[in-house]
Amino acid sequence: MANNENHPRDFDAVLGKEAPFLDNAGVLGGIEGIKRWLSNPVSKVRVAALSEALKYDDAGLDVVIQALWNESKVVQRFAYSLLRKREESKVKQALSVYKPWFLEERLTDKYPSTFANRKKVDFDVDSGITDPVGNAYALGSSYDSDDGEADVTEKLAQLLQDPQAVNLEALIIGMWNSPYDESSSGIINALVEAKNKLTNLKAVFIGDMTYEDCEISWIQQSDISPILQAYPKLEVLQVRGGEGLKFSPPIRHNSLKALIVETGGLGRDTVAQICNLKLPALEHLELWFGSEDYGGNCWVECLKPILEDIIFPNLNYLGLRNSMFSDEIADAVVRSTLIDSISVLDLSMGTLGDEGAEILLDCSAVNNLDILNVDDNYLSEIIIGKLKRLEAQVIAGEQKEEDDDSYIHSRYCSVAE
Repeated sequence: MANNENHPRDFDAVLGKEAPFLDNAGVLGGIEGIKRWLSNPVSKVRVAALSEALKYDDAGLDVVIQALWNESKVVQRFAYSLLRKREESKVKQALSVYKPWFLEERLTDKYPSTFANRKKVDFDVDSGITDPVGNAYALGSSYDSDDGEADVTEKLAQLLQDPQAVNLEALIIGMWNSPYDESSSGIINALVEAKNKLTNLKAVFIGDMTYEDCEISWIQQSDISPILQAYPKLEVLQVRGGEGLKFSPPIRHNSLKALIVETGGLGRDTVAQICNLKLPALEHLELWFGSEDYGGNCWVECLKPILEDIIFPNLNYLGLRNSMFSDEIADAVVRSTLIDSISVLDLSMGTLGDEGAEILLDCSAVNNLDILNVDDNYLSEIIIGKLKRLEAQVIAGEQKEEDDDSYIHSRYCSVAE
C-alpha cells in the first residue's frame, strides 16, 4: 500500500544547505533574523524559519499568523498546520478568515446559490446591471415562460446594451432553447462575438441547469475552447454537461485559475483534451466523471498527466468527484507528488469504500491537507471515525448504501442521468 513517508516533502525539516541555521537557531538573529529568512525565495527555507518562529513567544506567533497570507501556498499551509490547534483569540480570529482556496462555495452543495463567490442574480432588462462586480448575472430560458419571452441569446444582446456590461465580471448561462437536442454552440458563438463588450469578464458558467430543466447527461454541449481564446482575463470556467463537450484545439490561457467540468459521464477524449490545455495559473481542477452508462468511459489511467506528469503544478484544490472508480483514484492520488502541495482533496459523490479510505489513512501526507472531502460515498462509521482523527478537516456527511440487488454494480456515483 502506497505512502509518502520516505518521500521528502516541503514540510520536512531536513533541508540541507538551503537552511544552514537549523542546527543553531541563534544564527537567525532572533525574531528579526526569522523575518529576514521569511523573505528567502526558497519555500523550504521559509518553512524552516516558521518552525523556529514559535520559540519567540507572542512575536513569533504574529509572524506565523502573517504567513497565512504568504505568496507561497506551501508556506501558507505550514503556517496553518502550526496554528490550527492553538487556542489564542488572535489565532482563532486569523483562522476564521483564512481560506484554503478561493472557491468556497464548491463544498456547500451540488447546486450552490453563488458562482465564483458572487451572488447569482437573474438579469432583468428593466433593472439592468446594478452590481457588475459583486453579482453573477444569469441568463436563461424556461419551459413555462410566455411565448414572447426572449431566448438566451436575445437576453445576452439585451445585457450587452447595458452601460455596465463593460464592467461585468461574472456571467451565468442557463437553459437555452432546447438543451436536449440543441448544443451550446449558438451561445458559445454569441459570447465570442461579445468579447469586445465584456472586456472585464472573469468568470463564466455554461449550462447552469437543474434536473428540472434538463438532466445533466442530456445537456448538449460543444467546443468550449473559443471561450478561453476570446476572454484572456477569465479566471473561472464552469461547464455542466458532457455530451458533445470538447476543449479543442489545445490552447494556452495564462489567467485561468479554476476549471470545473460537471458531467454525468465524462469521456476519456475530453479528459485528454483538458490535459492538453496549457493552464499555468490553474489552482482549482474539478472533474465529475459520472457513469459509463452515460458516456463516462474514463478510468484512472486517464489521470496520468494530472497525477504523474504534474501538468498543473500549481493546483491547490483537486476535485475528482462523482466517480465510479474512487478507490483507484485514492490510490493514485497518494502515489502522486500533488498530495504534498494541494490544500483540498475532494473525492465526494463517488464510490469510495473502506478500502480506498484505508489507503488515504496510510498516507502521512493526507494529514497535511486543509480539507479532505469524502462526502456522499460508501464509507462505514468505523472508517469515518478513523478519518475524523486526521489533522485535516474531514467532511464526511451522509454516505450511500450499496445496492445488493444489482447484477453489475453495487456502488454508484451520485450524479449520472
